[in-house]
Amino acid sequence: MTKHLQDTLSFEVFPPKTDEGMTKLKRAVTQLNQLKPLYFSCTYGAGGSTRERTFETVSWLREQGIETAPHLACIGSGKEEIRDIVEHYSQQGITRLVALRGDLPSGMGRPDRGTFRYASELVAYLREAYGQQFSIEVAAYPEFHPQAASASADLEHFKHKVACGADTAITQYFYNADAYFAFVDACEKQGIAVPIIPGIMPITNYSQLARFSDACGAEIPRWIRRRLEAFGEDREAIRAFGHDVVLKLCERLVAGGAPGLHFYTMNQAKPILALCTDLGVTPKLAGDAAAD
Repeated sequence: MTKHLQDTLSFEVFPPKTDEGMTKLKRAVTQLNQLKPLYFSCTYGAGGSTRERTFETVSWLREQGIETAPHLACIGSGKEEIRDIVEHYSQQGITRLVALRGDLPSGMGRPDRGTFRYASELVAYLREAYGQQFSIEVAAYPEFHPQAASASADLEHFKHKVACGADTAITQYFYNADAYFAFVDACEKQGIAVPIIPGIMPITNYSQLARFSDACGAEIPRWIRRRLEAFGEDREAIRAFGHDVVLKLCERLVAGGAPGLHFYTMNQAKPILALCTDLGVTPKLAGDAAAD
């Protein structure tokens, strides 16, 4: 299990809004990078709202020699804007992109004619314009996209993204392994052959997790919600219970043949390091890797 995970771990970070946040991010990335992940991905705000901060974060990651996969959210953007961003990344030696539809910024109506509407259109454009220069990751939803008309429609959308040229998929986080395995089985029956990497969200703050989950459509199983609610403001109890829940989820996913794990770090190293240690993956360098 350890060797498999050591070769296939990846981590998501987000661009901090403050200098203090950037300092914390750099410390977390330095600690997590001791696990020698395949890459770090970096998020991109709705309608490019964090563009400069994303550029700053990606530049720092590349300066450290870290393999980086910037998120590229396309809705509301035209081809010229996307081309400028991709050229910027190309000059930095980026070879991997996470191609997403993204959300429109608050207050913006429907995208203008001529802009990208779906991630599949972005993937198709990237393949047409850049060939095989980039490995392209896309999103997948084992519990289905919250805006999907039906489960079958959501699967068709995903199949189309892959047909347009996606290499790999990263899932929305989930806590029900059966949902992941059922989704993978459904994809295989549709002839979708790309690796589908489970997205893993540690549980450290219940109110924050509930807010995220309500917004993105990820289900927190009722038994987990009730246990977390019962802990009230006891953060240590929440973290201990959350660690056990996510650890068992990861163990089942890996045992079931998941091709890797992609951790949504929330720019924190400690919860991820604890999970990876219990999964048998430990830092490669000496030092206080567990400090956060």
